[in-house]
Amino acid sequence: MPTEREIWPGESYPLGATYDGAGTNFSLYSELATRVDLCLLDADGREEVISLPETTAYCWHAYLPRVSPGQRYGFRVHGPWNPSRGHRCLPSKLLIDPYARAIDGDVRWDESVFSYALSDPAMQLNDDDSGACIPHSVVTSPFFDWSKDQRLHTPWHETIIYELHVKGFTRLMEEVPADLRGTYAGLGHPAAIRYLQKLGVTAVELMPIHHFVHDHHLVQAGKRNYWGYNTIGFFAPYSGYSAAGSRGEQVQEFKQMVKKLHQAGIEVILDVVYNHSAEGNERGPTLSMKGIDNPSYYRLIPDDKQYYKDYTGTGNTFNMRNAHVLELMMDSLRYWASEMHVDGFRFDLAATLAREFHDVDRLSAFFDLIHQDPICRSVKLIAEPWDLGEGGYQVGNFPPLWTEWNGKFRDTVRDFWRGEERSMPEMASRLTGSSDLYQSNGRRPYASINLVTAHDGFTLNDLVSYNQKHNLANGEDNRDGESYNRSWNCGVEGPTDDPAILALRHRQRRNLLVTLLLAQGVPMLVAGDELGRTQHGNNNAYAQDNELSWIDWAHADEALVVFTRRLIALRREHITFRRRRFFEGRPLRGEVDLRWLRPDGKDMTDDDWQQPFAKSLAYFLNGQSIVTRGVHGERLVDNDFTLIFNAHHERIDYVLPDKPGEVIIDTSLEQLTPGRTVTPGTELAVQGRSVVVVKHDG
Repeated sequence: MPTEREIWPGESYPLGATYDGAGTNFSLYSELATRVDLCLLDADGREEVISLPETTAYCWHAYLPRVSPGQRYGFRVHGPWNPSRGHRCLPSKLLIDPYARAIDGDVRWDESVFSYALSDPAMQLNDDDSGACIPHSVVTSPFFDWSKDQRLHTPWHETIIYELHVKGFTRLMEEVPADLRGTYAGLGHPAAIRYLQKLGVTAVELMPIHHFVHDHHLVQAGKRNYWGYNTIGFFAPYSGYSAAGSRGEQVQEFKQMVKKLHQAGIEVILDVVYNHSAEGNERGPTLSMKGIDNPSYYRLIPDDKQYYKDYTGTGNTFNMRNAHVLELMMDSLRYWASEMHVDGFRFDLAATLAREFHDVDRLSAFFDLIHQDPICRSVKLIAEPWDLGEGGYQVGNFPPLWTEWNGKFRDTVRDFWRGEERSMPEMASRLTGSSDLYQSNGRRPYASINLVTAHDGFTLNDLVSYNQKHNLANGEDNRDGESYNRSWNCGVEGPTDDPAILALRHRQRRNLLVTLLLAQGVPMLVAGDELGRTQHGNNNAYAQDNELSWIDWAHADEALVVFTRRLIALRREHITFRRRRFFEGRPLRGEVDLRWLRPDGKDMTDDDWQQPFAKSLAYFLNGQSIVTRGVHGERLVDNDFTLIFNAHHERIDYVLPDKPGEVIIDTSLEQLTPGRTVTPGTELAVQGRSVVVVKHDG
């Protein structure tokens, strides 16, 4: 309905809804639009329609006095409808503001949110009004008492990442009050923070918290998008994780969570999805950018622009060649870093962001902008360095300032502990920081984010317990997810009471944790792996918002938790395991910084590396070669260590270096025990499929 409200011209920037204490400025970019209506919604969903009176450089804007935080709104964009040219403007569709700082509600899956009748294979125009089915953008207050909070800037080589799901981490944590479980406030609760501190991690990497959409096909099947890789609001924390409310309260709650984690010395890294949106392809819904300016926001097929380029497997790919799309991404990053105080970002399918034309270009405009931006270049930047397009596997090829999920570390470590032949040479590279991937372009060992598991795939416990995926609960006839796991020689699949099989599985879990947490680079541990979490063989639990995915604190393997804490403490206590530079292999103060050892205690030769059946690996780390300076300028060195990895099924005896010491880790033992003293030059029995770590006297 028309309005007589006072309307001022306002400003074209910043985009979105900006409250200044007296009123709110609204601005929306659309090059296609011939008219843009701002719709203010009351408590009953009735719309007050205001045609934005000003256009500056394709930004439609107005300032409305007395519009305050909590006001819900949306846009209706008038313009051309011609799908063959990529034009999809339909004023009958209420649209979410791409710059909304908060979003209220979820999509109600009615046919009106689509531009065609779902039963019509020809996809003829459906002009039904979608206003009752679309989540509402919300005006928010920018004011918050941060006190002295600021980003922590934990050095990369001291960082230990813990990947977690905001809901799943505390949903079953009894120490957290019931009304806070599964929320931002739950993660910021003292009980959750105490656990993280005691574990020893320095950063939490949150699976997507940008406001996302539960997919149509999942809702129809009675499921939800648990993982959240289906973003529609790049400035808005997902309201479903808020205990306080969804009319802007989620923003305040998120900020309070960050503030409390920072007070505990824990950084907050966001897993962000800037490669696609929840609107899908030509058969997807019209929720926001598709109806605002479709050809600007999305990559379209040049010869028939009703269809979408899809490098992500989700239906669409953002058009990173468009200046306003790049602006959206950069504004979002700066907002989360400066206004929400997050410490870094992990970019989902980051190779997609570099696709300016066809090939992946490591010097694309997106990366150039980040490197030049004083805010974005100062936070932690993590790439998932692959996508689904041709040439999309880009491990080792990202620019300086970036770290990468090292998929080669994951694959090599798994192969080695499975007993795969010829995996030893590459295992050596992965343990020592993957210099073959990162040294030649001026990067450091901490460019490698080391992982054995991630949210996507088997849990650590399931990795060593299942040879095949068991994803029937997803409703896709077990076709989804990685097709096989390969044998871990752990006997029968799944639950078992056989003590020998259980012992072997538990040993393999410990082996993988030692490998992850004592390798050079930055370790990433997945929440729940340290306590034996299982998904019962489901390696793609993206739609399982239930006990299958939530951490089961009541059945935690406390012995494994204690073991993991000890490993993390060992890493944090000794700079030998978190070097800032690659090994040089040259004498330093009488010894080389790294020695690869044969079982007889001699240095390995070139021929030794070529043995096809070699399934064990040992090396000596010279802690005296790592000279650094403490806060007061004192000279700091470290202990020496010998690490022996035996993936063979039989025991191997190793002659130790000519230094006294003690065994501090032996994964063949179920419990941590006081260290065994070892004398120089003696043989040490390393049991089959186990790791031994010896700490030498300083």
